[in-house]
Amino acid sequence: MITRNIVKLFEARRGHLDNRVRRDYVRNGIATIPCRISDYSDVISTYSVDGCETLNTEFTDYLKSAAEVTPSECPLVLNIIGDCLSQKEKQTIEDTILDDFAYDLGMVEKEEKRHIQTFSFMFFGLLIAGILLWLTKALADEPREVFFILFWFMGDTLCDYIFLTGHDLRRDRRLAGRLASIKVIFSERYEAPNYTENDVNRLYSEIEKEVAETIQEEE
Repeated sequence: MITRNIVKLFEARRGHLDNRVRRDYVRNGIATIPCRISDYSDVISTYSVDGCETLNTEFTDYLKSAAEVTPSECPLVLNIIGDCLSQKEKQTIEDTILDDFAYDLGMVEKEEKRHIQTFSFMFFGLLIAGILLWLTKALADEPREVFFILFWFMGDTLCDYIFLTGHDLRRDRRLAGRLASIKVIFSERYEAPNYTENDVNRLYSEIEKEVAETIQEEE
């Protein structure tokens, strides 16, 4: 009987994410996410009320998971496929998608600001702890241990922010920004996207204009 190391076989297996992304999503630098629906409630939560709509969580999860695997430099286009929507429902869906993801972006920005404040506090705390360690080097080991613990704790927190948490926040910030700028189109049947150079330029111009408007609103 032949002995096979099936675990090693699984570990040696290689995926083809880039090929799948290029095949299914990206055309001419734009990532299009197709989404087939059969009813208005596939997008808008049934718990919503008129004038205060929110997205269906399953729809949101699908959109986020698809957007995450696409290149971060690609603008997003959502193609909602189905013939079950009225013109009013289409407008409500488009407005709700943009509003909900703009809200998510605001939450990410709020978390980012909190971490920046923590980073600043830890940075200056690390400097102070280092100075105290240097000034108290003539003292016995016991009193200096407190400053050493503070120095180690703040240094560890800074490293975590720079190499781990900070990276995750920047990734979440980019994704939230892309989703808040997503373009929504509607079609009755699926067709592979074919963007011309004019389409690409127009989409980039629209995004640049929207970003400039959000900056002006903050000022």
